[in-house]
Amino acid sequence: MPVKKRVFAAAAVVTMVGGLTAAETLSANAATAECGDSCIKIYSAKYGTAEHPNLVETVYRGVAGVGQPTAMYPVSTTDPAGDIVGHRAGLVSDFYKDGLVSAEVNKHYGRLRAVEVEYAPHGKRTGLCAGLSEIAYQNEGLTLQKCGVSAQTVWIIDTKDSPSTASQGHFPLVSGSTTNYTHPYAMTFRHGSYEHGGHWRDGHRTVPTQIRVARLMGNPSHVPASQLWGTTK
Repeated sequence: MPVKKRVFAAAAVVTMVGGLTAAETLSANAATAECGDSCIKIYSAKYGTAEHPNLVETVYRGVAGVGQPTAMYPVSTTDPAGDIVGHRAGLVSDFYKDGLVSAEVNKHYGRLRAVEVEYAPHGKRTGLCAGLSEIAYQNEGLTLQKCGVSAQTVWIIDTKDSPSTASQGHFPLVSGSTTNYTHPYAMTFRHGSYEHGGHWRDGHRTVPTQIRVARLMGNPSHVPASQLWGTTK
């Protein structure tokens, strides 16, 4: 199956609200019945496959608030914390034209595709996307941030940094705010890892399953599975 079809399983071109731009929306199997075919599951290649994703990106405790961590938890068809939908998708150059990524990011990745993914419990959009609270840095944890505001919620589907796995539907997801282009800051998941600098805490509890960003290693031929991602069909 071509890379584009594997990345955007059942993609459809739609006009964004207000008729400003055209973008592709993501669609795949829902986490809950209410989310329907709008939902996608983002899984780590280290722990699952498209057929059996096992662990998927989930909002910690299902709380829709800026700064709430996104973590990896088992697939559930009843827990709305895993309801993730496509907010926007297109070429990196399109995000640049709209002022969401820098000229330098566009220079390096303009021809690649990028996405924003939004938290939508029971299919209800929150306007909050998985992203970063600051410009990407080593070991920064992913949290919910307002969609469509900055590069910090933009994720580049970096097929050129791991072409052999991209052909199988697994690819690095690089932060649109990266300032490192040799080893760009990419989504990383190592079970039991914590966020940099004191660990994110809810009361006295840590979130050992939080997703973070780290410098992409082994590119272009030996990117570790902990930095490769896929979506359900």
